[in-house]
Amino acid sequence: MMEPIKGFSKLSKEAKLQWLTTNNFEDSEEAQKVFRTYWHEDEDLQKKHDEFIENTMTNYFMPYGVAPNFEINGKLHTIPMAIEESSVVAAASKSASYWKERGGFKVEVISTEKIGHVHFMYEGDATPLFDDFTLLEEQLRAATSELTANMESRGGGISSITLIDKRALLANYLQLEVCFETCDSMGANFINSNLEVMAGSLEQFAKDHVQLEANKLEVVMRILSNYTPKCIVKASVSCPIQQLESEGISASEFARKFKRAIDIANVEPYRATTHNKGIMNGIDAVVIATGNDFRAVEAACHTHASRSGKYKSLTHCSIENDVFNFWIEIPLALGVVGGLTKLHPLVVKSLEMLGKPNAHELMGIVAVSGLAQNFAALRALVTTGIQKGHMKMHLMNILTQLEATNEEKQQIAAFFKDKVPHHREVVNHFCNVRGIPIPTVKK
Repeated sequence: MMEPIKGFSKLSKEAKLQWLTTNNFEDSEEAQKVFRTYWHEDEDLQKKHDEFIENTMTNYFMPYGVAPNFEINGKLHTIPMAIEESSVVAAASKSASYWKERGGFKVEVISTEKIGHVHFMYEGDATPLFDDFTLLEEQLRAATSELTANMESRGGGISSITLIDKRALLANYLQLEVCFETCDSMGANFINSNLEVMAGSLEQFAKDHVQLEANKLEVVMRILSNYTPKCIVKASVSCPIQQLESEGISASEFARKFKRAIDIANVEPYRATTHNKGIMNGIDAVVIATGNDFRAVEAACHTHASRSGKYKSLTHCSIENDVFNFWIEIPLALGVVGGLTKLHPLVVKSLEMLGKPNAHELMGIVAVSGLAQNFAALRALVTTGIQKGHMKMHLMNILTQLEATNEEKQQIAAFFKDKVPHHREVVNHFCNVRGIPIPTVKK
């Protein structure tokens, strides 16, 4: 039985690796070899990666692909995508080419504010807080003036401060809701630092106010929210229905079935979950490639999908006057400065590839990627089915696992050209091609 270890974080990387492999793997040397395989040869570069998080043992490589031919507001982009799932990059690229011939993608940034809260309880009569809120707000802004000065010089800062009564939901619960404009940064540290100062200023206000009892006020938390309903971007495509060419189906039938698929996602949460997951394939891949926080983006988008009280599709479709309209409107809090944007070499190259966008431009690019991914998925679902394209990519993964040669891959891919390549069938055919016994299936 493995014994607990004290002071692990203070050990050298070599000592950590030795302990890890000795106590957690049957073959310590083989495990060390695997971990070391993914270390950068450049020691300075590896040190940089080691410092991103704590207790770093190695680097986890993820495929980094590109999807070209995205026309966004009249400008062509090649979009970087970091993702492990097969067919995502291919699907995005296919959608990009499809819509490039039909006017391209249109993007509109609707709003850009982020939100943070000071969550607090007040057990007494809170009326003076509301009656004298103008004075409280002045003190909050004065207390944070030094923190906001630099952001204000760039056109950002604190947009608004609101006192919100939540006592109907939870006894004695109130909150300061603070909206921020953080320009080209995601702004997490900026927001949280301001909220920390505001919490102290609120406590001082209660001490100084003759009608408030300071001992009845308790600040519980001061923290940004990853739900950003005031940081919204819209991406869309549109064309006459007759231009919707698709395999084995008329344009009008395709448009009807496509819209129906979204209608289903709006009434059936089981379908909506898979529907939106596909959208996030496109969004997360670009978010990761550009060094942003995909968990925050995921949380915000899924909350947004539930804002009506029921989980629904993030994309929308309408057919009016024989014109097909397809769009997404989502919260995206992204940054192009701070975090990994100057530290991770591939993040730097990703942003350069995109033309060094500002945060607003990046919001549009990411939204487009999600919309493109969803279009590709729904197009496949209502025509040939999702497995045809996906399984072709899956076939290559299976053959790679089998260590097939390039010649064998070509031969086997030709055999499955018009077939769905299920795993067992691929293994069997691979064995036949190579002339080796077919493994027996354990019962």
